[in-house]
Amino acid sequence: MARTNFGIKNIQKFISIRSFSKNARNLWSKDNIVSSPSNDVQLPSLTVNDFIWENIEKWAEKPAMVCGITNRTYTYHQLYKYSRRFGAKLRTLFDIREDDVTCIMMSNNPEYAVATLGSLEAGATVTIINPIYTVHEVQRQLILSCPKIVIGMPETIEILKEACKLAKLNIPIITVTNTEALPAGTISFHELINDEYVDTSVLQRVNKDIDRIALLPHSSGTTGLPKAVELVHRTLVANFAQQNGEAFKYCQSATESSQESLLAVLPFYHIYGSGVIMLHKLSMGAKVVTLPKFEKNTFLNAIKQQKSSILHLVPPLASFLASHPECKKEDLSNVHTYICGAAPLPKQDIFRILDKSKSDVDFLQIYGLTEVSPLATTAPLGSKNYATVGVALPNTKLRIVNSKDESLGPNEVGELLIKGPQVMKGYKDNPEATKAAITDDGWFRSGDLASIDQDGVVTICDRIKELIKVKGFQVAPAELESVLKEHSDVLDVAVIGVPDSKMGEVPKAFVVVKEGSSINSNDLKQFVEERVAAYKRLSDVTFIDSLPRNPSGKILRRVLKEKYV
Repeated sequence: MARTNFGIKNIQKFISIRSFSKNARNLWSKDNIVSSPSNDVQLPSLTVNDFIWENIEKWAEKPAMVCGITNRTYTYHQLYKYSRRFGAKLRTLFDIREDDVTCIMMSNNPEYAVATLGSLEAGATVTIINPIYTVHEVQRQLILSCPKIVIGMPETIEILKEACKLAKLNIPIITVTNTEALPAGTISFHELINDEYVDTSVLQRVNKDIDRIALLPHSSGTTGLPKAVELVHRTLVANFAQQNGEAFKYCQSATESSQESLLAVLPFYHIYGSGVIMLHKLSMGAKVVTLPKFEKNTFLNAIKQQKSSILHLVPPLASFLASHPECKKEDLSNVHTYICGAAPLPKQDIFRILDKSKSDVDFLQIYGLTEVSPLATTAPLGSKNYATVGVALPNTKLRIVNSKDESLGPNEVGELLIKGPQVMKGYKDNPEATKAAITDDGWFRSGDLASIDQDGVVTICDRIKELIKVKGFQVAPAELESVLKEHSDVLDVAVIGVPDSKMGEVPKAFVVVKEGSSINSNDLKQFVEERVAAYKRLSDVTFIDSLPRNPSGKILRRVLKEKYV
């Protein structure tokens, strides 16, 4: 869908930016607490599923979930009908009750939304697992979440069966498959949702308490083992409403003549995919087009064929769009907004994407964590400040603190703390980790190093735990990675700290070069040396074929350390 009402939207952007500028001087309190430049929004007292269904009659016959490969489609009416049937079956056939956990282990497909919303209709909590995990990784998450039922696809069933055995869970396994072949010992998902005679009136007895846990995703684990994050209905719906706040609403609600189309290749088993892309956009009446994984041809074809108007990215996807010769301007002609999150993105890639895009386009960096449902900041529409992650969302407050928890002022660098209605309840069955993450007065410790300028604009520097300490100086890996990405032969890069007898630690780079490149390590070290202070210079460069990343695109530096240091 091409953006409509260009004049009105540009006026709205201009008014919003001017409003932000006028209010900027008032964002900092005397205690160095930073507020959003936007007015607070009203927070609905609804469950996630009721929030999504609230305006469904306006777009009941429009496509809700579409398979980007087969074009298999559920309209909003069908999504509602099948979700409620599934929820009723969970209550009547499997005795699922409030706060019981259902587990989904699938790649992206249209049925993911039916399984998620159906579970919420039944009053259950939904936990989500990466479908490429090993048996032991799945076992660990099953033990953390204790589900009463698991939902998978043929490719994940054997892993689920073995993991359930190891976790000593004797629970039903439901299979989502569009073929007649059903893995032995499992139950057909489609048979459950196609039962026209199921009594959905049982759903009237479901407790609508918005402080019950809705989603139980797991933290990314970039600095340790994953923890189960408790996100209640209230926090998720609050974050949906915050994303619709003044100057932040990049996705327009569907109307009789228009509907946003967005590509969901980022995984639903990560909160960016499930929260920002799937659930929030369903509440807006958008068309969500699923791809089970990234493949060059299917990705580009889906963008063109489905006329994607919004593209959600992480740095590897952005780098692909920026550099791949088969991605042309006409392929991106319907896109009006790019949203990029999960990790810092070099300006070079942003400008390359903008060169391939139409003139009236937004490129917005966002920042969040699983623990904040997941968004804390976003750039407002019309922003050209591409090096930052924008400002606090409505109803959100921020602080920067030093190692003594003393609040810092504008442009000072320290740990970013977040306070707002989107902050998690806590880590499941882990009070010590919860206490370490959330202060007694409700501030969530992000673990990220950041600064906030006088206008409330946030710049993320790096993970505190990943800082490299060189003779007492702190070196941010992301800074060196950004410098290296400016080299024309560098495709991807990660920097870590390695032990050094004289310096304490020194930076080491792992580089993926572009095809046909003949660059060597000395050339790259000299390239960096010319651009940074002496203590930030690289000690070594190792060339590798690809970097280890988590599902949201964050570099797993600990994996590099375990393998190479």
